[in-house]
Amino acid sequence: MIIDRAKEILHKWTIESLPSVDEVFKEVSETLKVGKVEKYGPDELPAGPELQNAKEIIVVEGRADIINLMRCGLLNTVALEGAKVPESIKTLSKEKEATALLDGDRGGDLILKELLQVTNVKYVGRAPRGKEVEELNCKEIFDALEAKVAVEDLFKPKRVERPKVEVSKGIAEIAKALEGTLEAVLLNDKVEQVERMPVNQLAEKLQEIEGVDTIIFDGIITQRIVDVASEKNIKKIIASRISEAVKPSLTVQLMTFSEITEG
Repeated sequence: MIIDRAKEILHKWTIESLPSVDEVFKEVSETLKVGKVEKYGPDELPAGPELQNAKEIIVVEGRADIINLMRCGLLNTVALEGAKVPESIKTLSKEKEATALLDGDRGGDLILKELLQVTNVKYVGRAPRGKEVEELNCKEIFDALEAKVAVEDLFKPKRVERPKVEVSKGIAEIAKALEGTLEAVLLNDKVEQVERMPVNQLAEKLQEIEGVDTIIFDGIITQRIVDVASEKNIKKIIASRISEAVKPSLTVQLMTFSEITEG
C-alpha cells in the first residue's frame, strides 16, 4: 500500500510540476538569445552589447568573430574591421584592459604588429595556427583566452631548457655538499680533491695550480673563470649558475647544480 501510494504521489507531482513544452521552448530560447551585434563609436565598429560597461574587453578582427564570441557568452567585444586600427580601438585600449584575440594566420600576425605599434593592448591570444576565430568552438575560444600572453612578455627571450648531464657519484656528492657554502673544490681527472678554497680566491688560484680537470663551486660561472679554465685545459666547470654574459666554450663543459644528475 505504501509503495502504491508513493507511485500515485510521484505520478501526480510529475504531471503538475514538469514544465510544458511551451515553457521549455521559451526557457531554451531565452538562454540562446545573446542579443544582436551593436555598433560602437564614430567608426560604427561591430561590438558586443556589454562593451561599454565592461572593464575588460576583447578586440577581434571582424564581425563574424563578434557573433561567434557572443554565441559563447562573451559580450564585451569589439572588432577592428580592417587592417588599419581605428581611433575608437586606440581610445578603448587606453581606457580598458584590452585583450586581442586574433586569427592564427599571417593576417593575424600583421594585425598584431599594427596593434602593438598604435594601441595599449595588454594581452594577446591567438587561434590555433591555420584557424580563424570565427570558426572556433567555445572550448577553443576559452583555451585561446586562457593561454593569452602579456604584451610585455612577447619580447622576452624564451628560456631554453638545458638537458640534464650525467656525472659520477663523487662529483654529484661534492656539488650537493658545496651548495650554500660559497666554496670551491678543484678535482683532478681521477676525481680526487686537489684543493678547496673560498670562491673569491678561485680565479687567482686557478692561474697558479696545475693538474685540475674539474672545478665545482658555489657561485656564478663568469667569463674570466671560463677563460682561465680554457688556458689550463680544465674540462668541466660546475657551479650554482652561469652568467648570461658567458660565451659558450668549445673546450670547457659548463654545468649548473640543477642540471647535473648522478650517472
